[in-house]
Amino acid sequence: MTATDDHIDRLPAPALTRPTSQAERVADMLRTFIIEGELAPGVRLSEERLSRKYQVSRNTLREAFRLLSRERLLVHRMHRGVFVARPTGEDVRDLFRARRALELPAVREADRAPRELVEAVGAAVTEGEAARAEEDWWRMGSANMRFHEALAGLARSTRVDEFMRQVLAETRLVFHVMAAPKEFHDPYLPWNRRIHLALVAEDTEDAVAELTEYLATSEEQLIRAFDAMDPAAET
Repeated sequence: MTATDDHIDRLPAPALTRPTSQAERVADMLRTFIIEGELAPGVRLSEERLSRKYQVSRNTLREAFRLLSRERLLVHRMHRGVFVARPTGEDVRDLFRARRALELPAVREADRAPRELVEAVGAAVTEGEAARAEEDWWRMGSANMRFHEALAGLARSTRVDEFMRQVLAETRLVFHVMAAPKEFHDPYLPWNRRIHLALVAEDTEDAVAELTEYLATSEEQLIRAFDAMDPAAET
């Protein structure tokens, strides 16, 4: 059995509920797998195995692959197949520019958001804390993704939510560069809680200041990790 087969066999059951067309539903499922860390950079996606596992046609899969390729999550390599993309250091810079554009305005106006949206931010932090208690560092990373998705959700915009999911999927691919997930994710969890508590107190100025520093710190940490990589590892 190949590495590709192993990855596909370990993927969860489908949760095809949100978008409208079948191809969009499959694309959303695969995007979720990337956000959750189930699919890592460089993994080849077998049409045959995915089609059989999720009972969708190859044409549907190809259209889903095209959708995700436009989002820079997948790449097609001639005569080799479709692979999960490998982000670069420049991708990191661009992703964080996008994240600032999406997250900071949402947090800045969080005092106008319904209470349940602020509670969703707190629920993601609590999930991360539970994962840390169990020393499940990769699950803690997934909770961190949901934390930032919930921050963007404070904007109360379906389009912002969609853009944020695309950006977070790419961001999760970037996280694979970190060889020590505990050391990478653990320091940010108390930061997440501070941002949540500022939102609960309706101190959006403090929440924005915390998030601004948070994003700058995370960006530079990831850039340093990419700079330290062997260039051959990206080919």
